Amino acid sequence: MTEPDFLPGVPAAAVLAALARSPGNEVASGKFAAPESSAALAVNAFGWFLDRPRSMLPLPGVPMGLPETVEIEVEMRFPWSGGRHPWFDAVISTATTLVGVEATRYEPFRPGKASTFSEAFDSRDWGPGMARFTALRLALAEGRQSYRCLDAVQLVKQAHAMRNQSVKRGLGAVLVYLHASPATWASGKPVSPDAIARHKAEVADFARAVQGDAVTFVPLPWSDLLAQWSGAPAMAAHATAIRTRFGPL
Repeated sequence: MTEPDFLPGVPAAAVLAALARSPGNEVASGKFAAPESSAALAVNAFGWFLDRPRSMLPLPGVPMGLPETVEIEVEMRFPWSGGRHPWFDAVISTATTLVGVEATRYEPFRPGKASTFSEAFDSRDWGPGMARFTALRLALAEGRQSYRCLDAVQLVKQAHAMRNQSVKRGLGAVLVYLHASPATWASGKPVSPDAIARHKAEVADFARAVQGDAVTFVPLPWSDLLAQWSGAPAMAAHATAIRTRFGPL
């Protein structure tokens, strides 16, 4: 197995250790080396900050404060022991806030979104602070609401896990949906403009549905994040390296 070629400044040993902990088997399966890999993009982008978290600015549009720690491939557990628990591409901690990052690239434009929740969700009183997420969860589970491009089920699960962990740590919670709008697949074939427009509309609809709950949902385009990093002297070279490796996002 060939070791991945990480971007300059990315601590390879720490990143490989994080990838080994996660359930995706990204490296050994070869998925990490695929030209459309979302994991490779996220790991290279956020892995650079593992040993320099204070170099990161607060993410654009995210109420969070200055980062104190940055982790990648992080499990956030529900308030029960069994079953599967959500994994995040990155988790950023500040003095006041726990920020979970769900990073996507081409996933919204592929079929096969999840559609079910375990019965454990119904056995918990999530409180008034999760009323909107709960209402959306029930609507998704009962088929009264659906999304074709946005993996809303995954985001709702992540929000509940964020709520559980943030309460335990006495912090606020923000769920960041970091997304791209690539014009083409790695093969050069165009990504459907209709799918890109639909995804954008679904993201806006989801954000409206959960606005005001205890877990703040923030959609963030990769292009906005890289624009911020490009404007910061300490991160500009890293942003350039991401664009060079992964192309327009």
